[in-house]
Amino acid sequence: MRTSLSAAAVLLSATSLVSAQTFTKCDPTKKTCPADPGLGGSVTTDFLKGKSPDWTYADGTTLSYDPTNGAVFPISKSTNAPTVSFNKYIMFGKVTVEMQAAPGAGIVSSFILESDDLDEIDWEWVGSVDTEAQSNFFGKGNTTSYDRGKVHPMSGAVTGFHTYEIDWNKDTITWSIDGKTVRTLAATDPLTIGGKNYPQSPMKVKMGSWVGCADAAAAADPKTKWTCEWAGGPADFTKGPYNMHVKSVTIKDAGCGGEYTYSDMSGSWQSIKSSGKCDGTADTSVSSSIEVKPITGSQSASETKSETKSGSASASSTSASVSASASASTTGSTTVAAPSQTAAGSGSGPSGGNGTTLATATGTSGAGPVPTTTADGATSVPSSAATKPAHKYGALDMGVMVLGLGLGYLVM
Repeated sequence: MRTSLSAAAVLLSATSLVSAQTFTKCDPTKKTCPADPGLGGSVTTDFLKGKSPDWTYADGTTLSYDPTNGAVFPISKSTNAPTVSFNKYIMFGKVTVEMQAAPGAGIVSSFILESDDLDEIDWEWVGSVDTEAQSNFFGKGNTTSYDRGKVHPMSGAVTGFHTYEIDWNKDTITWSIDGKTVRTLAATDPLTIGGKNYPQSPMKVKMGSWVGCADAAAAADPKTKWTCEWAGGPADFTKGPYNMHVKSVTIKDAGCGGEYTYSDMSGSWQSIKSSGKCDGTADTSVSSSIEVKPITGSQSASETKSETKSGSASASSTSASVSASASASTTGSTTVAAPSQTAAGSGSGPSGGNGTTLATATGTSGAGPVPTTTADGATSVPSSAATKPAHKYGALDMGVMVLGLGLGYLVM
């Protein structure tokens, strides 16, 4: 997911994965990082029943709920970027979403996992393309190259509901569509830079939609044209609203819950500790939702809250780690170059790439790399200094700073 910022010009540089790391909530100068509340079990949110208290809504986000299509993430103008984030973290695990991406050129839908030290695992969809989904990953905010994305052929990405899954452990990440594996990334893959670029710290689930190209001016501007090209060209808001729909999300935490803490600033999975007890008491299955009647307008007629808890699990370690293995193969995918920025705007979407908040393309900032096509037909972007963006732009997550009005809403 790409990012933007207007006049504040906040620099999030990841010039070297080894020599520099950027944390959204941690203070590397003091070598401190606040603990993350761990899920320590599993939760299913049924958005067909309405709003759930398990999710935090970004400033400016207004969703409606449909008993047939679930949560509705609307975009009707360039500053819209409806975004929600799950309230707790997982330390390895599996997330599954049943959703339909938003249609429309210039509109991007996103479902991601992101950590405080900018590890990230992505699903993304471009609204003008009904025949593909995109996967991507980042480690420690490293954006020195844009060669990690893959394109996965499918049908009905923006015209039908599909089940997308991310299965993440210390050895592999697996992306699946409707139960079929489309990509497996091993921690030893060369793209992970010896494993250092492999996502491996506590993650929070975020999802939403945003404007990747607001108008013809953004498409023509050298500073934003590559993002606009990736997003399918300028959005036509006269044909909106462009709605992303989410029926349900299931999140399973493989860790022990309690609080996940960074024992040092390495960001390695071995450094993450859990205060939860893997004795069957930390792992509960929670299904929570707020019942709503059929939608008439933007709000429901009435709401009632229901919550159930059940289940248990056991493990032999108090550290939040999981051991699993899978073959490091990639199927049904094509390498794609991720755009390096969008232009500035007042909306915000899920954090991406280097942990900065997505914003809409209504201004100018940053130049993106030039895509090239390899002999096997894969699209990639050179990582040389000549084409690598100097930095990425965006409103930072809360804990770095609160940007002023007009720079974009914060994503929690």
